[in-house]
Amino acid sequence: MPFVELDTSLPAERLPPGLAQTLCAATADILGKPAERVNVTVRSGLPMVLSGSAEPCAQLLVSSIGVVGTAEQNQRHSARFFDVLTAQLGLGPERIVIRFYPLEPWQIGKNRTVMTFL
Repeated sequence: MPFVELDTSLPAERLPPGLAQTLCAATADILGKPAERVNVTVRSGLPMVLSGSAEPCAQLLVSSIGVVGTAEQNQRHSARFFDVLTAQLGLGPERIVIRFYPLEPWQIGKNRTVMTFL
């Protein structure tokens, strides 16, 4: 059950229509998870500073069970997420940063329990 959170200083009107759906489909493909399990949040127009600069930028947080736990996995994922983000946001790769967080099944609640028991 991947969670993807995109924070950007770009105003909402500069984001492409359907960006959340695009990120959902891309995440499913990149992480090899069903789109029905992907959760996406997009927050725009945020006051942000990246590498000391307030120029337009974005931060992506990717959390999931079992597929973001190693440097090798995340190196492959990073390249693919950067391709999507630079194309969708019109930002250079130097204005984007990605954080990967591995999750354990007991850390995600669903249907009144945790994923461990589903």
